[in-house]
Amino acid sequence: MAECIIETRGVTRSYGEICALKPLDLQVRDGEWLAVMGHSGSGKSTLLNLLGGLDRPDGGSLVVGGVDLATLGEDGLARFRRERVGIIFQQHHLIPHLSAVENVMMAQYFHSVPDEAEAKVALQRVGLGHRLRNRPGELSGGEQQRVCIARAIINSPRILLADEPTGNLDHASTVVVLELLSELRAEERFTIVMVTHNQEVASRGERTIFLDDGILVREELSGR
Repeated sequence: MAECIIETRGVTRSYGEICALKPLDLQVRDGEWLAVMGHSGSGKSTLLNLLGGLDRPDGGSLVVGGVDLATLGEDGLARFRRERVGIIFQQHHLIPHLSAVENVMMAQYFHSVPDEAEAKVALQRVGLGHRLRNRPGELSGGEQQRVCIARAIINSPRILLADEPTGNLDHASTVVVLELLSELRAEERFTIVMVTHNQEVASRGERTIFLDDGILVREELSGR
């Protein structure tokens, strides 16, 4: 049995009078691919933001990669994000005036020292070795998402957090991105936590949890 790399105990998060996440107990094994599903407003993105140190819980214990995030200050959370997790956003968040390789190097800038050779290798790993100098506006949606994946893995994190990574992609691009994530996970033993509305996308993981109104209501194994 693989060790637990993520563990939440009674984690809660509210925004004013809205309770986005009610006391949540969750364990994720090291190397697992976990999908998170639920309707809009169910708490999926709130959970992902908490796991990535982008937001703070109101209560409970939140241990990710051996670090209790609830005990960290802003500097500690920033260091955690740089060193422990890679985040893939649905909206890409690429800098329009920078090339693909420069966008990947930005992640290195916040972690250590930018290294163009390493950034090129990361883009080659996601099949974009021929698009190094192209800016986001010159790339397809699927190619932009692959730049995001390269940016997320450049600092060798143990955990990849993906928020609707295929939500804006057509079917062909979705298949490419999911196959790429599968290959990278097999090579690097990443743990993946992926929010999605798509049952077919969720089935690529090993386990799916379902949130409803901030509560974990059930889970399913995919059989993979």
